[in-house]
Amino acid sequence: MSSPARLYRKLEGLFAVYKPSGIHWKLVRDTIETNLLKEINAAPSPAPKLEVNFQALPSGEPGTAKELIMTATRLPVLSTSPQVRGPQYRTLKVGVGHRLDAFSSGVLVLGVGQANRALAEFYSLPVTRDYTLEGEFGMATHDFSDSGRIIERTTFDHITPEKLEQVLAIIQGGHQKALITYSGVDLQSQEAYELAAQGMLQPHSKSPPILTGLRCIRFQPPHFTLEAQCVNETQHYLCKLVHEVGLELRSSAVCTGVRRTRDGPFGLQEALTRQHWTAPDIQQAIKVHRSILKALRKATRAEKAPSKQRYQQTGTEDDSTASISDTVPKQPHSATEEAAANVSP
Repeated sequence: MSSPARLYRKLEGLFAVYKPSGIHWKLVRDTIETNLLKEINAAPSPAPKLEVNFQALPSGEPGTAKELIMTATRLPVLSTSPQVRGPQYRTLKVGVGHRLDAFSSGVLVLGVGQANRALAEFYSLPVTRDYTLEGEFGMATHDFSDSGRIIERTTFDHITPEKLEQVLAIIQGGHQKALITYSGVDLQSQEAYELAAQGMLQPHSKSPPILTGLRCIRFQPPHFTLEAQCVNETQHYLCKLVHEVGLELRSSAVCTGVRRTRDGPFGLQEALTRQHWTAPDIQQAIKVHRSILKALRKATRAEKAPSKQRYQQTGTEDDSTASISDTVPKQPHSATEEAAANVSP
C-alpha cells in the first residue's frame, strides 16, 4: 500500500467530475479536497525513525549490590510519529477550470497540486465545450432562467420545428463568420473554406462568446432542447441565447437547465459522480487523461507556427478588437442586432 507522500504524488494531475445542479462549484471543490486529505493521511505511514539512546539499567544479578550499567538501546523518535505531530498533509491545492454556476450541471475539470499549472496550460489550448440547453417557450424573466421574476408572457402556438431550425441556422451562420474572423484566416481564402469544412477553425486570439455549433435535438412545445458547442462562453450567455431564440420566433423563452456535456477531451463518460470522488477513482482518472493532454499539447505546438503566419498575412493581431456584430447578417427583427451587440467584445 502507498505511503501518504507517494499517494500525494500520484494524485497530481487533471480529472473531471460531474457537478450536480443546485450545488456551488466551491462546495464540490471543498468536498473533493476534504476526501483526498482524509485518504492521504489515512495511508500507512513508514515506520518511525530509530535513534540510539544510552540508558542506565541495573545489572539484575541476584545477591549483588545494585549496580547501574550503561546500555545502548534503539528507541523510536516520537517526534516523527503521526500520533505526536498530527496529519502529515493539512492542505491540498485543488484548482478549478471553467466554472459552472449553481444553476448549471455537468463536466467540471479540476487539478491537484502542481497540476494546476497544467490546468492553466490546458485552457490555453483551442478546445470547445459542449452544452445541452433546456428551454421553455411562453414567458420571459429578468435573468433569462425559469426561476427569475416573470416580466412577460407570450403565445407560442405559431412556433414550428422548421421555424426554430431556421432561426438557429441564422444565429450559427453569424457566429461562423465571427469564428473565421478571430481564427486569423482570410474570409475569402481557400484555407478558410477547408478549415471550416473540416471543423478545425479555432479562435487564436481573445474573443467574445462564439458558437461553433447549434441545433435542436428535442421539440415538444412549450419545451425544447438545444445542443451547442461554444468557445469563451458563460452560463449567463447561454441562458440569454435561449431568450434570444424566443424573441426571434416572435415569442419568448426561458432557460430551464444548462448542462455541460464536454470540456475539451473531458466528457460525461469520464466525469466522476459524487460516489466516486475518492482517491483511487481520481488517481485512475488522472492516469487515463495524461496521454490525452500530451497529444493535445503536441497538436498545439504543431499549429503554433502556421497560425503566426496567418496573422501576418491577414493583419489580425492577438489583441484584435473586431466585433461579432460586424459579421452577423442584418435581420428584420431587432433582436438579432441586439444579440450581436451583446456578444461584442
